[in-house]
Amino acid sequence: MIGWHPQYQYNATQPVKIYSKASVWEKSIIFMKVFFCRPSFKLATTFCLIGLAAASSPMESHADADLKLKIGIIQRFGDTKTDKLKLTPTSGDRLKLEFAVDDKPKTLVTANPLELETVMETLPQPKVQEVLVLGDFRTFETAEDDARNWRSQGIEVEVAQPDGWQVWAKREVYNSPLLRRLLLNSIEASARKSPYKSPYLDTQILEQVPRVSWVVNGQRYSDNNLKITTTKNLVRVNDSEKASRNRLYAGNLNLQPNAYGTYSLINNVPLETYLRGVVPYEIGTKAPGASLEAQAIIARTYALRNVRRFAVDNYQLCATTHCQVYQGLNGAAKTTDQAIAATRGMVLTYNNELVDALYSSTTGGVTAFFSDVWNGEDRPYLRPVVDTAENIWDLSAKSLANEQNFRDFISLKQGFNESTWNIFRWNKETSVEDITWHLQKFLRATKNPYAKFKSLEAMAITKRSESGRILEMAIKTDIGTFTLEKDEIRSAFAAPRSTLFYLQPLNKGTPKIWGYAFVGGGLGHGVGLSQTGAQNLARLGWSSAKILQFYYPDTEIKVLGQGIQPNID
Repeated sequence: MIGWHPQYQYNATQPVKIYSKASVWEKSIIFMKVFFCRPSFKLATTFCLIGLAAASSPMESHADADLKLKIGIIQRFGDTKTDKLKLTPTSGDRLKLEFAVDDKPKTLVTANPLELETVMETLPQPKVQEVLVLGDFRTFETAEDDARNWRSQGIEVEVAQPDGWQVWAKREVYNSPLLRRLLLNSIEASARKSPYKSPYLDTQILEQVPRVSWVVNGQRYSDNNLKITTTKNLVRVNDSEKASRNRLYAGNLNLQPNAYGTYSLINNVPLETYLRGVVPYEIGTKAPGASLEAQAIIARTYALRNVRRFAVDNYQLCATTHCQVYQGLNGAAKTTDQAIAATRGMVLTYNNELVDALYSSTTGGVTAFFSDVWNGEDRPYLRPVVDTAENIWDLSAKSLANEQNFRDFISLKQGFNESTWNIFRWNKETSVEDITWHLQKFLRATKNPYAKFKSLEAMAITKRSESGRILEMAIKTDIGTFTLEKDEIRSAFAAPRSTLFYLQPLNKGTPKIWGYAFVGGGLGHGVGLSQTGAQNLARLGWSSAKILQFYYPDTEIKVLGQGIQPNID
């Protein structure tokens, strides 16, 4: 999310013709479009997928500045009958609205705020909306691994996020009730199953559907697709009565249908401008410069690596912690803007490919393997690193997979990069009643048959990873014992802030177990860079490059245009 002003090198064997009458700025745009969409260029997939558009000024003549991202800033507008959105132009500007009336293009211009409302339309006859859900998941990473498993069995699928993440049988292929049921019966009768979840049909009978409505100059309009632009490429968006939700976005907006019968508001924004709305909200504006630069580099890398995430809804990234927090330009600051400018176009790579640039708030003293948290193949550069500049713990000699070693490690509080942070270590006591309520809620949401349990009898951690993360936890109930795995555990309980903890039964003077203490450390998944730890290393004088090498061993910083191969399926 930050950037140098790098000098791009062109090594292709074929010359690029640029007409002599073109201006310097026009020539640069022609060059970038020809160069980056050449079949021989390894980044062609990313650049041509995202699309190139002229930057706002000659100062932004680098290829990375032209990359446009499609960010879902409001993902499910119309979920409720009272949903409203207020779009406001900046001072002296106007909103240009493009939509259709009776299938004919319509354009309106207004200097007034535009309020979008949800209007429920009664259908002439009930409509069946159905998908074959092949699995429910907490995270995209595990859903994506499940999708790969189905594809390897010859079943076409797509990843969706109606609420939590799901893998669906691809609707374009299994496009009738008969085909969906034939596939479900085939799966149930064969060994072609997901190792994670059981498939089921999600069938809804719709009598009403949401429509978006708005009024301009006393006339009401409604269309499924609405494009909003302004002369200044700035618009304020408010989805609440709260002034704090009045956010300023650069670029233009599209309101469009999604895969769930509602609508998404998409911000079409250049990559480097997008980063101005991410870095301040992910790490803050007061962090040391080197940590801001490190955050910007991995935020840029993360964005380009994950443009496939919301293909089912025809956009690329969301604006929440399921992707990266993006809240527009309200929080942009001199410190973060300087960091973005200082590292312009820079990305983190491994073997000339964009890395899976995962990061979290606080590791709890040790980072994790990818497979400690999600299902799927490990990344060589995402592996356990003791989060300290000192020699405090030797993982090769004292693996945290050993329970006693783990408890000894968690008892250590000083000398780590995160030691002064209030969530570096934590102890949360929770009653059996509260644990039961949260666990039942999680099991119902994931369609787990054990959701019907009435009483919790015992819990035990049965397997840890080398980094100390819980891989398996056994839950004994009145109807049987089941196992929670990896990142499921953070969803199933309210107490732990990470999977880096141990359980301590509590009686509190009663003959039965009153509850459990969750004793652990860190906040988040703990894979890759620690935002807290990076700040401490920067204060110790570490450069952004050294910080990134620490958290992502054997990686290399490169500039877009240096033959980097994107990891896009």
